[in-house]
Amino acid sequence: MSFLSFVGLTHAAELKVGDSAPSMVVKDEAGKELNLGEIFTTGLTLVYFYPKADTPGCTAQGCSLRDSYTALTDKGIRVIGVSHDNAVAQKAFKEKYKLPFTLIPDTENVVIKAFGVPSMMGFAKRQAYLIKDGKVVWTDLSASTAQQASDVLKAVGELR
Repeated sequence: MSFLSFVGLTHAAELKVGDSAPSMVVKDEAGKELNLGEIFTTGLTLVYFYPKADTPGCTAQGCSLRDSYTALTDKGIRVIGVSHDNAVAQKAFKEKYKLPFTLIPDTENVVIKAFGVPSMMGFAKRQAYLIKDGKVVWTDLSASTAQQASDVLKAVGELR
């Protein structure tokens, strides 16, 4: 057994620009079903992955997106955050920081694996993917914390 297997590293091939976004049905922090296949086929969707709700870096990342939410939605961008946290932790994180977007509790690693996001010991690597009409159009494989929203807005400006 390798060291990476021992510490619980999971990693499939990361999605690349031009790849089709994964299609699956998941539940959000409130238990509502989301059909990601349908969501991803219309307009722009940012899917960002973060290690753990209510930790300093993840809070900065989420608050960056919250603080620029109007600018993001004015550009037609839906925002979805994903981490290993359970629904209770995701809902508390969303409420505490008044995050106006969907959070997915991916305790079974379904979304994390589908995107090929590296995960170690129950913590997904901080990454972001912008999806337009079902295809990945931008990736940020070392996503920023406090600058996440400005990075996304810059990328969208370069797409058009």
